[in-house]
Amino acid sequence: MPETTGPVVLFSLPLAAAIVVFIRPRWSVPVTLGSGGILLATALWVVVAVLRQGPWRQDIGGWTAPLGIGWTVDGLSAALLLLNASVGLAGAVFHAARPAARTPVRDPRFFWPLWLFLWGGLNALFLAADLFNIYVALEFVSIASVGLIGLAGGSAQAAAWRYLLATLLGSTIYLLGVALLYGRYAALDVALLAESVEPELVTVVAAALMTLGLLLKAAVFPLHFWLPAAHGRAPPAVSAVLSAVVIAAAYYLLVRLWFGPFAPLLGPGVATLLGLLGAAAVLWGGLQALLQRHLKMLIAYSTVSQLGYGLLVFPLAAAGAVQLAWTGAVMLVVAHGLAKAALFLAAGAIVLRHGIGRLEALGGDQQGAVVAWVAFAIASASLVGLPPTGGFVGKWWLAQAALATGGYFWLAVLMLGTAFTAGYLWRALQAAMRPGWETEGGFQALSPALGLSALGLALGSAALGLAAPIAARLLDAGSGVVG
Repeated sequence: MPETTGPVVLFSLPLAAAIVVFIRPRWSVPVTLGSGGILLATALWVVVAVLRQGPWRQDIGGWTAPLGIGWTVDGLSAALLLLNASVGLAGAVFHAARPAARTPVRDPRFFWPLWLFLWGGLNALFLAADLFNIYVALEFVSIASVGLIGLAGGSAQAAAWRYLLATLLGSTIYLLGVALLYGRYAALDVALLAESVEPELVTVVAAALMTLGLLLKAAVFPLHFWLPAAHGRAPPAVSAVLSAVVIAAAYYLLVRLWFGPFAPLLGPGVATLLGLLGAAAVLWGGLQALLQRHLKMLIAYSTVSQLGYGLLVFPLAAAGAVQLAWTGAVMLVVAHGLAKAALFLAAGAIVLRHGIGRLEALGGDQQGAVVAWVAFAIASASLVGLPPTGGFVGKWWLAQAALATGGYFWLAVLMLGTAFTAGYLWRALQAAMRPGWETEGGFQALSPALGLSALGLALGSAALGLAAPIAARLLDAGSGVVG
């Protein structure tokens, strides 16, 4: 496959499939799953191509920057493209296998088109090489995400409206920063901006606005007010992709910008501020997760906590441990994506099995939910950071960066956050061992595909640690590339 073909497939196939399934709803499941298999294979090919030949830039239609539209493929974008394909396919399998009567979706004919549009929008975001097309992709992602949440009906619609307002505000603030950069430098291409940006007032204001908008979209504490309800009340497959990939997309843009065009502004003050926001997210999100009594809400608050680890890259990199901090933080975000998607899918299967999501009601007979609980346990091990999982490797690299730079405060945050994670996930796992409540309709028989889709992602998160040398090589191919 030529190197130009992979990005084209990743961008165009899900959008074309979305149109097909909207016109022919009966084809939705086979078209989505078939497209998902092709997208996963293509994302794997892109990863192998980056490992073999390094990053590349692809101009579309023969136009070059600053007026042209281009795609960038490097280790960072390849890792996120593979994460998106893995979670997208597993979530599609889960949603196709669910008992529809127990998980009603309003206007189900819109689910699969929105799912595929979200998939395509995320791929476009990870490939885009200029700030305006990143904005367009962000809007694709936001609209599709809001629609998918709202399809659950009931209280999820209020959560969808809250998310819509938050994400529109974030997009508007981001766009204001983009306009300032264009007015000053007459360029939006990330690589060109990295060569021309100067640490002056206009650039500082633009960086502040764009960072604020992305922090709101990433639900970083204290801007996380919209996330728990949106992720906790959405259908399980939607919760999985929102927590694993949509949140990671905002983080991807933060590191892309601050290790690219805004690198001259990343002094100790800015880096420490971003690190403190991450530390607060780790601790506050972990504490709130400990207090939850509903399984999906526990996992939703865990997302607030886990993303905070990724922000520790900024103070550790500013202190001098750039490579260790970079690989550790991105490894953690990818491992978190696989593990958190596995948790939401496993939780969805468990709640369907028991007919209720309260922790105290999830015990008793686990026949039919054993695979889901195994997936939950493996994913939990990765989030806690038990060897040899991807979560362990990411935390180990971050801890090494903290020790190498004397960042003992950040190391303490890492350790305390890990203790919180172990505490709230153990609460969830303990629920399986308690006597259960018999629901009015009895236990629900489930398709094996529900648990297996979660198990596949959980095993992927664990295997990521075993593939740490390959992952490090891949991420090294993105740490010095800005566009």
